[in-house]
Amino acid sequence: MGLGDLPSSAVTALADHLRLLLAWTGAVNLTAIRDPRAAVAAHVLDALAALPLLRQNGVRALLDLGSGGGYPGLPLAIALPAERALLVDSIGKKARFLATAVTGLGLADRVEVAAERAETMAADPRHRGRWPAVTARAVAALPELVELAFPLLAPGGLLIAWKGSPIGAERLRAMPALAELGGGTLDILQGAPPVPAGHVLVVCRKTGRTPAGWPRPPVERARHPW
Repeated sequence: MGLGDLPSSAVTALADHLRLLLAWTGAVNLTAIRDPRAAVAAHVLDALAALPLLRQNGVRALLDLGSGGGYPGLPLAIALPAERALLVDSIGKKARFLATAVTGLGLADRVEVAAERAETMAADPRHRGRWPAVTARAVAALPELVELAFPLLAPGGLLIAWKGSPIGAERLRAMPALAELGGGTLDILQGAPPVPAGHVLVVCRKTGRTPAGWPRPPVERARHPW
């Protein structure tokens, strides 16, 4: 998905978000990429790689885990456009940046920010089993990501994870988590240019309901990984 396929208002919002990101990066470590052109490819276009998939599945609401500087969740919320989006990051200073960006872009009526851990969100009945899509980039290994995201997904919902290739070993380790947390399918989609080389989208579709007790506390996940 290229920027030329979007309305001018969306392109302007994406550019304003990136300018805010680069302006804040001196004070808050949001990205190691300081060149605006490189950041467009590495962040904006990479995030938009999931836009056709979300549109094909009729997704109009998403929760972005470990949102950091807002990628991929904020560009997707802008470009869909999403009726509702929640950007989640447990690090307070990153959540403050996200809140500033959302307000500055005039998106506060449909995009929210939560400075919470995924486990906390999953225990909240307003979020558990409610979301049609969860997105995540550079958050956790795939098995742990399934454990964190599936409790938030409604049956039929999509987990979309940005990953580097090769992904085969991580995929195999994720399958038991997939089965335990509600069942579903796992597909790997190759990113087309201008998405950075070697990046893939891992798409997990949840088919059932997640049993109580998931996700496990961080200490237990560390002690007994998948």
